[in-house]
Amino acid sequence: MSVATNDEADFIVVGAGSAGCALANRLSEDGRYKVALLEAGPPDRHFWIHLPIGYGKTMWDSRINWRFETEPEPSMNGRRIYWPRGRVLGGSSSINGLIVIRGQAEDYEAWRQLGNVGWGWEGVLPYFRKLETNPAFPGDPLHGDAGPLHISSIGAQHPIIESVIAAAQKLGVPRNPDFNGARQEGVGYYQLTTQRGWRQSSAVAYLRPAQKRPNLRIICNAVATRLTFDGKRANGIEYSAHGALHRLGARRGVVLSAGAVQSPQLLMLSGIGPAAHLAEMGIPVRSDLPGVGGNLQDHLQLRLIYRLNRRISTNDTLRSLAGRARMGLEWLLARRGPLAIGINQGGLFTRVMPESATPDIQFHIATLSADMAGGKVHDFSGMTLSVCQLRPESTGTIRLKGPDPLQAPRIQANYLSAEADRRCAVAAIKFARTLAATAPLADLVEDEFLPGAARDSDDDLLDFARQHGATIFHPAGTCRMGPAQEAMNVVDPRLKVCGIGNLWVADCSVMPRLVSGNTNLPTIMIAEKAADLIKEDLDHA
Repeated sequence: MSVATNDEADFIVVGAGSAGCALANRLSEDGRYKVALLEAGPPDRHFWIHLPIGYGKTMWDSRINWRFETEPEPSMNGRRIYWPRGRVLGGSSSINGLIVIRGQAEDYEAWRQLGNVGWGWEGVLPYFRKLETNPAFPGDPLHGDAGPLHISSIGAQHPIIESVIAAAQKLGVPRNPDFNGARQEGVGYYQLTTQRGWRQSSAVAYLRPAQKRPNLRIICNAVATRLTFDGKRANGIEYSAHGALHRLGARRGVVLSAGAVQSPQLLMLSGIGPAAHLAEMGIPVRSDLPGVGGNLQDHLQLRLIYRLNRRISTNDTLRSLAGRARMGLEWLLARRGPLAIGINQGGLFTRVMPESATPDIQFHIATLSADMAGGKVHDFSGMTLSVCQLRPESTGTIRLKGPDPLQAPRIQANYLSAEADRRCAVAAIKFARTLAATAPLADLVEDEFLPGAARDSDDDLLDFARQHGATIFHPAGTCRMGPAQEAMNVVDPRLKVCGIGNLWVADCSVMPRLVSGNTNLPTIMIAEKAADLIKEDLDHA
């Protein structure tokens, strides 16, 4: 295929997801630099993207979703696990569950202790504050009131969530109005990336205000195929669009923000990665970086489903024509109700492992139930207690299947391969069952639909986890950040790819350890900090 040479930019940002949209905005905001933002998918014009509850549909839509699958997972009964990832402006922030979690301060202190100077809690908190407008906490030193990303609190109380909160309090879990406040531990309602009943994706928050800047060019439906170089310095990107191969030059450099799956994939396609694997794929080795594609971590969700004895679930509303009409009118007239909130309203963070000093499990509590996340709701009144281990020890890999850049990579998550993760899975299920058996939640529960009361032993519960566990959509760690002299690190603490000039990675792939919670906000924080680091480096060059 012939290559059409396009013009140059100062910076090319690859991937218009949670991180890429923020980077494109910040790198172009003062007008000094010409920025090109490449996105493999289309513009974010799909209605279901912007309706908060719409991710039940976008989770399966191949037009805006990569729809990856893992390889057969040895510790999950040989199952392939479905991995939805956004392929649209906004990336996964356009199709995610909208939940606002930063993680624990201890997560970032652990990053700092691994040699990542500037990435401790004091180093990242200013960027969490910078990115948000959160009207629920005016004057709070932990929150921001002038950032691009608008964050909403759930105002209406739901009887199912209130029953969960009351039951959890009886078990010693305190009510917590702000999981992003002074402490994460507790039970309560999540904050959401919404504003006036609409989704606040990274594209809405960061690109819409910036898209008319003359120094920002947004290129959609453009799949990056490889980096180009001048020796050991990145100087551009080749990408496929509309059946042709194009080349775009970068005077200052390239920033990869394609996520934990595709940032390492693009590095390897460009000859940066484990030398033996690249040779096996027939790709000339430009830089032997053995850590590329390693250190893959993800949160494994275990979904316990309960049949209720009262018609108070979203299942009941969705099964009724009158209920659906009421939901629609509530959103149309007031931008409120289930359509404006999404699926998981309630959250709970607590400890179940004796060795844990901070919360080690997280619940996503849904007022509905279905066979799978985003699936058709059951024909009974139902609720879901989805629980995940916050800091899994199991790690996996991203590897190429071949040299074809349009071929999905090989994903091996290795869920439950670590003994500690298996112990935590069993303990988490037991805690969920205790919660469901505690009044007033117990007063609503008719029976346990899944896993079912017959599964009672630890072996039964572990088998349930293997057979039914699924991703909760938080892959991270595959371009690990750390001191450049340590062999398995991919980027240094300034997010520069080790041994390569003018090349950065800024997305969730740089996390040396997965944060304790949802990854959207931490990924945007990484992008905000990356923009400052990159501009500082250029100012002092």
